[in-house]
Amino acid sequence: MIYRRFGKTNWQVSEIGYGMWGMGGWTESDDVLSSKSLDLAVEHGVNFFDTAWGYGEGHSEQLLGALVHRHPDRKLYTASKIPPKNFKWPAKPEYTMAESYPASHIVEFTEKTLRNLRLEQLDLMQFHTWDDGWTHQEEWQRAVEDLKKSGKIAAMGISMNRWEPENGIKALKTGLIDAVQVIYNIFDQAPEDVLFPICEAMDIAVIARVPFDEGTLTGSITKETTFPEGDWRGTYFVPENLISSAEKADQLRSVVPEGMTMAEMALRFILMNKTVSTIIPGMRKARNVLANVATSDGRGLSKNVFDTLRDHRWDRQPTSWSQ
Repeated sequence: MIYRRFGKTNWQVSEIGYGMWGMGGWTESDDVLSSKSLDLAVEHGVNFFDTAWGYGEGHSEQLLGALVHRHPDRKLYTASKIPPKNFKWPAKPEYTMAESYPASHIVEFTEKTLRNLRLEQLDLMQFHTWDDGWTHQEEWQRAVEDLKKSGKIAAMGISMNRWEPENGIKALKTGLIDAVQVIYNIFDQAPEDVLFPICEAMDIAVIARVPFDEGTLTGSITKETTFPEGDWRGTYFVPENLISSAEKADQLRSVVPEGMTMAEMALRFILMNKTVSTIIPGMRKARNVLANVATSDGRGLSKNVFDTLRDHRWDRQPTSWSQ
């Protein structure tokens, strides 16, 4: 495993981290299998784990807490997220700070997370949604400062809304934000335009989420794909999105190098960008853990393949189904 500096925190984190959304109650999730996969990731050098209270109302956080306590000899970096008070994703300009992140709510859910983890300090807390219209309101700023001073969190971050990588830049300029979590993959290259240069200049860590475009970039999504009842992906891959996503994936199949899977190519594309501190693919099964951590070998992609993938950028706008 290769480790990268996590911005101004100076943490050394695994460039392949672990996204724990799928362990919060998706269909087919299983705590025993999840725990085994988490342990396997630790054995292979993964030390950054990202969860949220919203993943099963704290259930995923509890799994992370159990993992940390099973490995007291390892430094495992814990990251979680505060849900908006109105429990509406994504943030919209008409939602007020009082509706979304009043100070009492920020503190309350940080303390809930700490109880779920059974820890005194969380390494990284993040706002699970954000709108830059809130930036200059001092209430959230004071709450973040107080949480850091009290030692309840070591660092604070923002999870950017889907396909809105620049809606959060004003908050970064307050100096209170240590990390940004943003969708970045072969299709979603827009963070490179404005967000990444600012993160480099301000020494803000970058967490790349949704590396497989919710499954499209694994090559397993087709126009005929269906999902079990209750599976979130069924609400995301509505016909409008499923068809276009499958067509975009089909265009990539001829680009995949011999002996490589599309998923491996997707991760290696992201790893080529040194602004990224860590990638957090979901890994509910052992075979996924082994495949994903194996990409951390410094090899990347050939210039020809990388340049070709550049041409597959797909700029999209948030919709009612993009959430």
